[in-house]
Amino acid sequence: MRIVIEITYLVSSIFFIFGIKYLGSPKTARKGNLFASIGMLMAIVITLFDQHVLTFEWIIIGVIIGSTVGVILAVKVPMTGMPQMVGMLNGFGGGASTLVALAEYHRINPNYPVDLGLPFNLPIDQGIAIILSLLIGGVTFTGSMIAFGKLQGLVTGRVVKYPLQHPLNLILLLAIIAGGIYIVINPGSISLVVIITFVSLLLGVLLVLPIGGADMPVAISLLNSYSGIAGSTTGFVLGNNELIIAGALVGASGIILTLIMCRGMNRSLMNVLLGGWASAGTAGTATGTTSPKGDVKSIDAEELAMLLDSVSSVIVVPGYGMAVAQAQHAVRDLMNVLEKKGVNVRFAIHPVAGRMPGHMNVLLAEAQVPYDKLFAMEDINDDFSNTDVVIVIGANDVVNPAARHDQSSPIYGMPILNVDYAKTVVINKRSLNVGYAGIDNELFFYPNALMYFGDAKDAMTKLTNEIKNL
Repeated sequence: MRIVIEITYLVSSIFFIFGIKYLGSPKTARKGNLFASIGMLMAIVITLFDQHVLTFEWIIIGVIIGSTVGVILAVKVPMTGMPQMVGMLNGFGGGASTLVALAEYHRINPNYPVDLGLPFNLPIDQGIAIILSLLIGGVTFTGSMIAFGKLQGLVTGRVVKYPLQHPLNLILLLAIIAGGIYIVINPGSISLVVIITFVSLLLGVLLVLPIGGADMPVAISLLNSYSGIAGSTTGFVLGNNELIIAGALVGASGIILTLIMCRGMNRSLMNVLLGGWASAGTAGTATGTTSPKGDVKSIDAEELAMLLDSVSSVIVVPGYGMAVAQAQHAVRDLMNVLEKKGVNVRFAIHPVAGRMPGHMNVLLAEAQVPYDKLFAMEDINDDFSNTDVVIVIGANDVVNPAARHDQSSPIYGMPILNVDYAKTVVINKRSLNVGYAGIDNELFFYPNALMYFGDAKDAMTKLTNEIKNL
Protein backbone atom coordinates (compact mmCIF):
# COMPACT_ATOMS: atom_id res chain seq x y z
CA MET A 1 0.00 0.00 0.00
CA ARG A 2 2.88 2.35 0.75
CA ILE A 3 4.29 1.80 -2.75
CA VAL A 4 0.86 2.51 -4.29
CA ILE A 5 0.54 5.71 -2.26
CA GLU A 6 3.97 7.05 -3.22
CA ILE A 7 3.46 6.20 -6.91
CA THR A 8 0.10 7.98 -6.83
CA TYR A 9 1.77 11.02 -5.26
CA LEU A 10 4.35 10.96 -8.04
CA VAL A 11 1.72 10.77 -10.79
CA SER A 12 -0.25 13.53 -9.09
CA SER A 13 2.85 15.72 -9.02
CA ILE A 14 3.34 15.14 -12.76
CA PHE A 15 -0.22 16.35 -13.32
CA PHE A 16 0.62 19.47 -11.28
CA ILE A 17 3.73 20.15 -13.35
CA PHE A 18 1.90 19.86 -16.67
CA GLY A 19 -0.99 21.87 -15.20
CA ILE A 20 1.31 24.79 -14.42
CA LYS A 21 2.97 24.46 -17.82
CA TYR A 22 -0.37 24.64 -19.64
CA LEU A 23 -1.52 27.54 -17.47
CA GLY A 24 1.34 29.56 -18.97
CA SER A 25 -0.63 30.17 -22.17
CA PRO A 26 -4.24 31.33 -22.66
CA LYS A 27 -4.65 28.72 -25.39
CA THR A 28 -3.98 25.83 -23.03
CA ALA A 29 -5.12 27.35 -19.71
CA ARG A 30 -8.34 25.31 -19.53
CA LYS A 31 -6.37 22.11 -20.03
CA GLY A 32 -3.90 23.20 -17.37
CA ASN A 33 -6.71 23.83 -14.91
CA LEU A 34 -8.14 20.38 -15.65
CA PHE A 35 -4.77 18.65 -15.21
CA ALA A 36 -4.12 20.40 -11.91
CA SER A 37 -7.61 19.50 -10.67
CA ILE A 38 -7.11 15.83 -11.53
CA GLY A 39 -3.77 15.85 -9.73
CA MET A 40 -5.33 17.41 -6.64
CA LEU A 41 -8.21 14.91 -6.63
CA MET A 42 -5.74 12.02 -6.79
CA ALA A 43 -3.69 13.52 -3.97
CA ILE A 44 -6.69 14.01 -1.69
CA VAL A 45 -8.12 10.54 -2.26
CA ILE A 46 -4.86 8.69 -1.74
CA THR A 47 -4.01 10.79 1.35
CA LEU A 48 -7.14 9.45 3.04
CA PHE A 49 -5.53 6.00 2.81
CA ASP A 50 -2.11 7.29 3.83
CA GLN A 51 -3.05 8.91 7.14
CA HIS A 52 -4.59 7.40 10.25
CA VAL A 53 -8.04 8.93 9.86
CA LEU A 54 -9.94 8.77 13.12
CA THR A 55 -13.31 9.53 11.58
CA PHE A 56 -14.40 10.26 8.03
CA GLU A 57 -17.55 12.09 9.15
CA TRP A 58 -15.74 15.39 9.78
CA ILE A 59 -13.83 15.05 6.52
CA ILE A 60 -17.07 14.52 4.59
CA ILE A 61 -18.65 17.51 6.32
CA GLY A 62 -15.61 19.64 5.43
CA VAL A 63 -15.73 18.51 1.79
CA ILE A 64 -19.42 19.39 1.54
CA ILE A 65 -19.01 22.80 3.14
CA GLY A 66 -15.88 23.64 1.15
CA SER A 67 -17.38 22.48 -2.14
CA THR A 68 -20.55 24.47 -1.51
CA VAL A 69 -18.60 27.64 -0.75
CA GLY A 70 -16.43 27.06 -3.84
CA VAL A 71 -19.41 26.63 -6.14
CA ILE A 72 -21.10 29.75 -4.74
CA LEU A 73 -17.94 31.82 -5.21
CA ALA A 74 -17.43 30.52 -8.76
CA VAL A 75 -21.01 31.36 -9.75
CA LYS A 76 -21.60 34.58 -7.81
CA VAL A 77 -18.28 36.43 -7.86
CA PRO A 78 -18.08 38.69 -10.96
CA MET A 79 -14.90 38.96 -13.02
CA THR A 80 -14.25 42.36 -11.44
CA GLY A 81 -14.16 40.62 -8.07
CA MET A 82 -11.78 37.88 -9.19
CA PRO A 83 -8.63 39.62 -7.85
CA GLN A 84 -10.22 39.88 -4.41
CA MET A 85 -11.19 36.23 -4.49
CA VAL A 86 -7.69 35.15 -5.53
CA GLY A 87 -6.26 37.19 -2.66
CA MET A 88 -8.71 35.61 -0.22
CA LEU A 89 -7.94 32.08 -1.43
CA ASN A 90 -4.22 32.75 -1.00
CA GLY A 91 -5.01 33.67 2.58
CA PHE A 92 -6.95 30.46 3.14
CA GLY A 93 -3.89 28.47 2.07
CA GLY A 94 -1.65 30.33 4.51
CA GLY A 95 -4.21 30.03 7.30
CA ALA A 96 -4.52 26.29 6.74
CA SER A 97 -0.74 25.88 6.98
CA THR A 98 -0.71 27.83 10.25
CA LEU A 99 -3.48 25.70 11.76
CA VAL A 100 -1.84 22.43 10.68
CA ALA A 101 1.49 23.48 12.21
CA LEU A 102 -0.22 24.41 15.49
CA ALA A 103 -2.20 21.16 15.52
CA GLU A 104 0.89 19.03 14.90
CA TYR A 105 2.85 20.85 17.61
CA HIS A 106 0.04 20.30 20.10
CA ARG A 107 -0.35 16.68 19.05
CA ILE A 108 3.22 15.80 19.95
CA ASN A 109 3.49 18.16 22.96
CA PRO A 110 2.90 16.43 26.31
CA ASN A 111 2.34 19.86 27.94
CA TYR A 112 -0.85 20.54 25.98
CA PRO A 113 -3.29 22.05 26.92
CA VAL A 114 -1.47 23.36 30.05
CA ASP A 115 1.90 25.05 29.51
CA LEU A 116 4.00 23.14 32.06
CA GLY A 117 7.23 23.70 30.18
CA LEU A 118 8.12 20.02 30.30
CA PRO A 119 10.75 18.96 27.74
CA PHE A 120 9.92 16.52 24.97
CA ASN A 121 11.60 15.19 21.88
CA LEU A 122 11.00 17.42 18.84
CA PRO A 123 13.21 16.55 15.85
CA ILE A 124 15.15 19.59 14.65
CA ASP A 125 13.88 19.33 11.07
CA GLN A 126 10.27 19.08 12.23
CA GLY A 127 10.74 21.96 14.68
CA ILE A 128 12.17 24.20 11.96
CA ALA A 129 9.33 23.23 9.61
CA ILE A 130 6.71 24.09 12.27
CA ILE A 131 8.21 27.52 12.92
CA LEU A 132 8.48 28.28 9.19
CA SER A 133 4.87 27.17 8.66
CA LEU A 134 3.73 29.48 11.46
CA LEU A 135 5.76 32.40 10.09
CA ILE A 136 5.00 32.07 6.38
CA GLY A 137 1.44 30.85 6.87
CA GLY A 138 0.63 33.65 9.33
CA VAL A 139 2.09 36.36 7.09
CA THR A 140 0.27 34.91 4.10
CA PHE A 141 -3.09 34.78 5.89
CA THR A 142 -3.25 38.30 7.28
CA GLY A 143 -1.35 39.80 4.34
CA SER A 144 -3.83 38.26 1.91
CA MET A 145 -6.77 39.46 3.98
CA ILE A 146 -5.38 43.01 3.88
CA ALA A 147 -4.90 42.68 0.10
CA PHE A 148 -8.49 41.46 -0.17
CA GLY A 149 -9.64 44.45 1.90
CA LYS A 150 -7.73 46.91 -0.28
CA LEU A 151 -9.15 45.48 -3.50
CA GLN A 152 -12.66 45.28 -2.05
CA GLY A 153 -12.51 48.84 -0.74
CA LEU A 154 -12.73 47.75 2.90
CA VAL A 155 -9.18 48.98 3.53
CA THR A 156 -7.67 52.07 1.95
CA GLY A 157 -5.93 51.35 -1.35
CA ARG A 158 -3.39 54.09 -0.71
CA VAL A 159 0.15 53.60 0.53
CA VAL A 160 -0.04 53.55 4.34
CA LYS A 161 3.10 54.69 6.12
CA TYR A 162 3.68 54.36 9.85
CA PRO A 163 6.55 55.43 12.14
CA LEU A 164 9.68 53.26 12.05
CA GLN A 165 8.02 51.06 9.43
CA HIS A 166 11.04 49.13 8.20
CA PRO A 167 12.92 48.84 11.52
CA LEU A 168 9.74 47.61 13.23
CA ASN A 169 9.16 44.92 10.61
CA LEU A 170 12.79 43.83 10.86
CA ILE A 171 12.60 43.65 14.67
CA LEU A 172 9.44 41.53 14.50
CA LEU A 173 11.03 39.18 11.98
CA LEU A 174 14.18 38.80 14.07
CA ALA A 175 12.03 38.20 17.16
CA ILE A 176 10.19 35.38 15.37
CA ILE A 177 13.48 33.83 14.27
CA ALA A 178 14.93 34.08 17.78
CA GLY A 179 11.79 32.58 19.30
CA GLY A 180 11.84 29.83 16.69
CA ILE A 181 15.44 28.92 17.55
CA TYR A 182 14.50 28.74 21.22
CA ILE A 183 11.52 26.46 20.43
CA VAL A 184 13.71 24.14 18.38
CA ILE A 185 16.18 23.88 21.26
CA ASN A 186 13.60 23.88 24.08
CA PRO A 187 10.30 22.84 22.49
CA GLY A 188 8.17 22.71 25.65
CA SER A 189 6.88 26.32 25.71
CA ILE A 190 3.33 26.50 24.31
CA SER A 191 3.09 30.21 25.20
CA LEU A 192 6.07 31.07 23.01
CA VAL A 193 4.58 29.17 20.06
CA VAL A 194 1.35 31.16 20.45
CA ILE A 195 3.32 34.41 20.62
CA ILE A 196 5.23 33.50 17.44
CA THR A 197 1.92 32.82 15.72
CA PHE A 198 0.40 36.17 16.71
CA VAL A 199 3.53 38.13 15.80
CA SER A 200 3.56 36.42 12.39
CA LEU A 201 -0.06 37.43 11.86
CA LEU A 202 0.79 41.02 12.83
CA LEU A 203 3.79 41.04 10.50
CA GLY A 204 1.55 40.08 7.57
CA VAL A 205 -0.63 43.12 8.22
CA LEU A 206 2.34 45.47 8.55
CA LEU A 207 4.02 44.17 5.38
CA VAL A 208 1.02 44.49 3.05
CA LEU A 209 -0.64 47.61 4.48
CA PRO A 210 2.01 49.97 2.99
CA ILE A 211 1.59 48.47 -0.51
CA GLY A 212 -0.55 50.75 -2.67
CA GLY A 213 -3.35 49.73 -4.99
CA ALA A 214 -1.13 50.09 -8.05
CA ASP A 215 1.17 47.37 -6.74
CA MET A 216 -1.63 44.94 -5.85
CA PRO A 217 -1.04 42.67 -8.89
CA VAL A 218 2.52 42.11 -7.68
CA ALA A 219 1.38 41.68 -4.08
CA ILE A 220 -1.26 39.11 -5.07
CA SER A 221 1.31 37.16 -7.08
CA LEU A 222 3.83 37.24 -4.23
CA LEU A 223 1.24 36.15 -1.65
CA ASN A 224 0.33 33.27 -3.93
CA SER A 225 3.96 32.23 -3.83
CA TYR A 226 3.97 32.54 -0.03
CA SER A 227 0.95 30.24 0.20
CA GLY A 228 2.81 27.63 -1.84
CA ILE A 229 5.93 27.89 0.31
CA ALA A 230 3.76 27.61 3.44
CA GLY A 231 2.19 24.48 2.00
CA SER A 232 5.61 23.03 1.28
CA THR A 233 6.85 23.64 4.83
CA THR A 234 3.64 22.03 6.11
CA GLY A 235 4.57 19.02 4.01
CA PHE A 236 7.81 18.75 6.01
CA VAL A 237 5.81 19.09 9.24
CA LEU A 238 3.59 16.17 8.28
CA GLY A 239 6.20 14.19 6.35
CA ASN A 240 4.00 14.31 3.24
CA ASN A 241 5.91 14.27 -0.05
CA GLU A 242 2.93 15.45 -2.08
CA LEU A 243 2.55 18.65 -0.06
CA ILE A 244 6.27 19.34 -0.33
CA ILE A 245 6.28 19.00 -4.11
CA ALA A 246 3.00 20.81 -4.77
CA GLY A 247 3.92 23.67 -2.44
CA ALA A 248 7.34 24.05 -4.02
CA LEU A 249 5.78 24.20 -7.49
CA VAL A 250 3.33 26.91 -6.47
CA GLY A 251 6.00 28.83 -4.58
CA ALA A 252 8.51 28.75 -7.42
CA SER A 253 6.01 29.61 -10.17
CA GLY A 254 4.61 32.45 -8.03
CA ILE A 255 8.07 33.94 -7.51
CA ILE A 256 8.82 33.72 -11.24
CA LEU A 257 5.53 35.47 -12.10
CA THR A 258 6.23 38.15 -9.48
CA LEU A 259 9.66 38.85 -10.94
CA ILE A 260 8.20 39.02 -14.47
CA MET A 261 5.65 41.59 -13.31
CA CYS A 262 8.29 43.62 -11.49
CA ARG A 263 10.36 43.63 -14.66
CA GLY A 264 7.25 44.82 -16.52
CA MET A 265 7.20 47.85 -14.19
CA ASN A 266 11.00 48.27 -14.23
CA ARG A 267 10.93 47.99 -10.45
CA SER A 268 12.68 45.75 -7.99
CA LEU A 269 10.70 43.45 -5.74
CA MET A 270 12.10 45.24 -2.68
CA ASN A 271 10.90 48.58 -4.07
CA VAL A 272 7.36 47.25 -4.21
CA LEU A 273 7.50 45.67 -0.77
CA LEU A 274 9.12 48.62 0.98
CA GLY A 275 6.73 51.38 0.10
CA GLY A 276 4.76 51.15 -3.12
CA TRP A 277 4.32 53.91 -5.66
CA ALA A 278 5.04 56.69 -3.17
CA SER A 279 8.74 55.80 -3.15
CA ALA A 280 9.11 54.80 -6.77
CA GLY A 281 10.11 58.16 -8.20
CA THR A 282 13.12 60.28 -7.46
CA ALA A 283 13.15 63.27 -5.21
CA GLY A 284 10.88 66.11 -6.19
CA THR A 285 7.24 67.00 -6.38
CA ALA A 286 5.03 64.34 -7.87
CA THR A 287 3.38 65.29 -11.13
CA GLY A 288 -0.01 64.68 -9.55
CA THR A 289 0.28 68.00 -7.73
CA THR A 290 -0.01 70.00 -10.93
CA SER A 291 -2.14 69.64 -14.00
CA PRO A 292 -0.59 69.27 -17.44
CA LYS A 293 -1.03 72.25 -19.74
CA GLY A 294 -3.16 72.01 -22.85
CA ASP A 295 -6.65 71.38 -24.09
CA VAL A 296 -8.46 68.08 -24.19
CA LYS A 297 -10.18 67.17 -27.45
CA SER A 298 -13.22 64.94 -27.20
CA ILE A 299 -15.05 62.85 -29.78
CA ASP A 300 -18.50 61.26 -29.82
CA ALA A 301 -19.60 57.83 -31.05
CA GLU A 302 -20.70 59.03 -34.48
CA GLU A 303 -17.46 60.88 -35.19
CA LEU A 304 -15.36 57.97 -33.96
CA ALA A 305 -17.31 55.55 -36.13
CA MET A 306 -16.54 57.69 -39.18
CA LEU A 307 -12.86 57.74 -38.20
CA LEU A 308 -12.69 53.95 -37.81
CA ASP A 309 -14.48 53.45 -41.13
CA SER A 310 -11.40 54.62 -43.00
CA VAL A 311 -8.58 52.81 -41.16
CA SER A 312 -6.83 49.52 -41.77
CA SER A 313 -5.32 48.77 -38.34
CA VAL A 314 -6.56 49.16 -34.77
CA ILE A 315 -4.96 48.19 -31.47
CA VAL A 316 -7.16 47.96 -28.37
CA VAL A 317 -5.54 48.55 -24.97
CA PRO A 318 -7.78 47.25 -22.14
CA GLY A 319 -7.52 48.36 -18.52
CA TYR A 320 -9.33 48.02 -15.25
CA GLY A 321 -12.07 50.38 -16.46
CA MET A 322 -13.11 47.70 -18.94
CA ALA A 323 -13.36 45.19 -16.10
CA VAL A 324 -15.42 47.52 -13.90
CA ALA A 325 -17.88 48.17 -16.72
CA GLN A 326 -17.96 44.50 -17.76
CA ALA A 327 -17.32 45.74 -21.28
CA GLN A 328 -15.35 42.77 -22.63
CA HIS A 329 -18.32 41.43 -24.62
CA ALA A 330 -19.03 44.87 -26.10
CA VAL A 331 -15.35 45.12 -27.05
CA ARG A 332 -15.57 41.73 -28.77
CA ASP A 333 -18.61 42.93 -30.75
CA LEU A 334 -16.66 46.02 -31.81
CA MET A 335 -13.79 43.79 -32.92
CA ASN A 336 -16.14 41.63 -35.01
CA VAL A 337 -17.70 44.64 -36.74
CA LEU A 338 -14.33 46.17 -37.55
CA GLU A 339 -12.95 42.90 -38.89
CA LYS A 340 -15.93 42.56 -41.22
CA LYS A 341 -14.80 45.86 -42.71
CA GLY A 342 -11.30 44.49 -43.23
CA VAL A 343 -9.66 46.19 -40.25
CA ASN A 344 -6.81 44.36 -38.53
CA VAL A 345 -7.71 44.41 -34.81
CA ARG A 346 -5.29 43.37 -32.09
CA PHE A 347 -5.09 43.72 -28.31
CA ALA A 348 -2.08 45.01 -26.37
CA ILE A 349 -1.82 43.72 -22.78
CA HIS A 350 0.43 45.41 -20.24
CA PRO A 351 1.88 43.04 -17.58
CA VAL A 352 0.19 44.94 -14.73
CA ALA A 353 -3.04 45.97 -16.43
CA GLY A 354 -5.97 45.29 -14.11
CA ARG A 355 -5.70 44.15 -10.52
CA MET A 356 -4.18 40.69 -10.77
CA PRO A 357 -1.80 38.86 -13.12
CA GLY A 358 -3.52 38.05 -16.41
CA HIS A 359 -6.68 39.96 -15.49
CA MET A 360 -7.24 41.36 -18.99
CA ASN A 361 -6.44 38.04 -20.66
CA VAL A 362 -9.06 36.29 -18.53
CA LEU A 363 -11.73 38.89 -19.32
CA LEU A 364 -11.11 38.81 -23.07
CA ALA A 365 -10.93 35.02 -23.12
CA GLU A 366 -14.29 34.95 -21.34
CA ALA A 367 -15.68 37.07 -24.19
CA GLN A 368 -14.32 34.56 -26.76
CA VAL A 369 -11.69 36.92 -28.15
CA PRO A 370 -9.24 34.68 -30.08
CA TYR A 371 -6.01 34.06 -28.20
CA ASP A 372 -3.86 34.90 -31.19
CA LYS A 373 -5.13 38.50 -31.03
CA LEU A 374 -3.75 39.05 -27.52
CA PHE A 375 -0.20 40.43 -27.52
CA ALA A 376 2.12 41.09 -24.61
CA MET A 377 3.70 44.53 -24.36
CA GLU A 378 7.12 43.43 -25.58
CA ASP A 379 5.59 41.76 -28.66
CA ILE A 380 3.52 44.70 -29.88
CA ASN A 381 5.15 47.88 -28.59
CA ASP A 382 7.11 48.47 -31.80
CA ASP A 383 3.93 48.27 -33.90
CA PHE A 384 2.16 51.32 -32.49
CA SER A 385 3.97 53.71 -34.82
CA ASN A 386 2.52 51.81 -37.79
CA THR A 387 -1.03 51.71 -36.39
CA ASP A 388 -3.85 53.98 -37.53
CA VAL A 389 -5.90 54.10 -34.34
CA VAL A 390 -5.33 52.91 -30.78
CA ILE A 391 -8.37 52.59 -28.53
CA VAL A 392 -7.50 52.73 -24.83
CA ILE A 393 -10.36 51.39 -22.71
CA GLY A 394 -10.12 52.23 -19.03
CA ALA A 395 -6.31 52.10 -18.83
CA ASN A 396 -4.33 54.98 -17.37
CA ASP A 397 -0.88 54.66 -15.81
CA VAL A 398 0.28 51.94 -18.22
CA VAL A 399 -0.07 54.39 -21.16
CA ASN A 400 1.17 57.56 -19.45
CA PRO A 401 4.17 59.01 -21.35
CA ALA A 402 5.37 60.67 -18.13
CA ALA A 403 6.95 57.32 -17.27
CA ARG A 404 9.56 57.95 -19.96
CA HIS A 405 10.78 61.44 -19.10
CA ASP A 406 9.38 62.90 -15.86
CA GLN A 407 11.92 61.97 -13.19
CA SER A 408 9.68 63.38 -10.44
CA SER A 409 6.84 61.02 -11.39
CA PRO A 410 6.25 57.95 -9.19
CA ILE A 411 5.93 55.84 -12.36
CA TYR A 412 9.18 57.10 -13.89
CA GLY A 413 11.10 54.26 -15.51
CA MET A 414 8.11 51.92 -15.78
CA PRO A 415 7.83 50.46 -19.30
CA ILE A 416 4.56 51.60 -20.88
CA LEU A 417 2.59 50.77 -23.99
CA ASN A 418 3.72 53.25 -26.68
CA VAL A 419 0.18 54.22 -27.67
CA ASP A 420 1.15 57.87 -28.20
CA TYR A 421 3.27 56.78 -31.19
CA ALA A 422 0.15 55.83 -33.16
CA LYS A 423 -1.43 58.19 -35.67
CA THR A 424 -4.50 58.65 -33.45
CA VAL A 425 -5.15 57.63 -29.85
CA VAL A 426 -8.72 57.39 -28.55
CA ILE A 427 -9.04 57.15 -24.77
CA ASN A 428 -12.31 55.89 -23.35
CA LYS A 429 -12.79 56.91 -19.70
CA ARG A 430 -15.61 58.20 -17.56
CA SER A 431 -13.61 61.33 -16.73
CA LEU A 432 -10.11 62.79 -16.59
CA ASN A 433 -9.56 61.36 -13.12
CA VAL A 434 -6.14 60.03 -12.18
CA GLY A 435 -5.26 56.33 -12.05
CA TYR A 436 -3.81 54.19 -9.24
CA ALA A 437 -0.57 56.16 -9.14
CA GLY A 438 -2.52 59.33 -8.33
CA ILE A 439 -1.05 61.41 -11.17
CA ASP A 440 -2.49 63.13 -14.23
CA ASN A 441 -2.03 61.38 -17.57
CA GLU A 442 -0.34 63.76 -19.98
CA LEU A 443 -1.45 61.57 -22.88
CA PHE A 444 -4.92 63.12 -22.60
CA PHE A 445 -3.45 66.46 -23.75
CA TYR A 446 -1.41 65.16 -26.69
CA PRO A 447 -2.30 66.56 -30.15
CA ASN A 448 -3.06 63.07 -31.53
CA ALA A 449 -5.24 62.11 -28.55
CA LEU A 450 -9.05 62.14 -28.47
CA MET A 451 -11.17 61.55 -25.34
CA TYR A 452 -14.24 59.35 -25.78
CA PHE A 453 -16.06 59.87 -22.49
CA GLY A 454 -18.52 57.41 -20.99
CA ASP A 455 -18.99 54.03 -19.36
CA ALA A 456 -16.90 51.53 -21.30
CA LYS A 457 -19.74 49.09 -21.97
CA ASP A 458 -22.21 51.73 -23.12
CA ALA A 459 -19.55 53.60 -25.10
CA MET A 460 -18.39 50.49 -26.99
CA THR A 461 -21.98 49.42 -27.68
CA LYS A 462 -22.87 52.85 -29.09
CA LEU A 463 -19.71 52.87 -31.19
CA THR A 464 -20.48 49.42 -32.61
CA ASN A 465 -24.02 50.46 -33.53
CA GLU A 466 -22.78 53.62 -35.21
CA ILE A 467 -20.30 51.64 -37.32
CA LYS A 468 -23.08 49.26 -38.38
CA ASN A 469 -25.22 52.21 -39.46
CA LEU A 470 -22.57 53.71 -41.73
